[in-house]
Amino acid sequence: MDKPVSNSAQSPFEDAKKTNEDGMDFWTARDLMIILEYSDFRNLENAIVKAQKACENSGQNITDHFVEVTNMIRIGKGAKREVKDYWLSRYACYLTIQNADPSKPMVALGQTYFAVQTRKQEVFEEQSEEEKRLMLRNELKKHNSFLAGAAQDAGVTTTLDFAIFQNHGYKGLYGGLDQKDIHRSRSLGKNQKILDHMGSTELAANLFRATQTEEKLRRERIKGKDNANAVHYKVGRKVRQTIKELGGTMPEDLPVMEDIKKVERRLNKDKKPKLKHKT
Repeated sequence: MDKPVSNSAQSPFEDAKKTNEDGMDFWTARDLMIILEYSDFRNLENAIVKAQKACENSGQNITDHFVEVTNMIRIGKGAKREVKDYWLSRYACYLTIQNADPSKPMVALGQTYFAVQTRKQEVFEEQSEEEKRLMLRNELKKHNSFLAGAAQDAGVTTTLDFAIFQNHGYKGLYGGLDQKDIHRSRSLGKNQKILDHMGSTELAANLFRATQTEEKLRRERIKGKDNANAVHYKVGRKVRQTIKELGGTMPEDLPVMEDIKKVERRLNKDKKPKLKHKT
């Protein structure tokens, strides 16, 4: 089992990130209000209105990035009331924080975070398939470690426990196939790992499975191996259902790719500066 790693040191903006059923990241304005240390939602909403105008001026559709919603909150003694909220895309958050109160320390931190994350997305879209594979494989390695930590907290403690836990996720995502079934169907050698032979699309699906399972285990404070296994299976199945609804190729039908270790060596070799021969 991979050694569990805590991700508690990550940015509060990263912690507040949510993912919708289509796999798109979003933040709520109410969460953003707390992080940015606004005491009145109306003040943050002023920044949102300015951000919407900037979004429109940039030629973007406002409703693609700002979704107005209504939430119910408790106000004491079991009573509830409706409050206005927004679901904000990454771009909407970036624009909102650009128009927020610059005197607030967390605003500066937020500007840096969303600028960096937006640039990362741009860079990812410009990458080749090989570069995307390598980046996603490294991300999956990291988040599998986070997932191992969450599973361990739930009661998945031994190497065998974790193997069974992982297989539940694979079965959900791969229509009943476990890790050995996938390995066998792809005619991989004994020491070859299935994750090292996945393309970027398949790696992204598995990354989504891992991150959403970890979040659900922690958010719902799941306890017990059987319960953790059930969560992993359900998340995997939900990712599979989303792929189907979007008209994508089922993960078990995607092609087997070149070993990622060979890809990494080739990319590193290409990045090395070539020495010029002195005459």
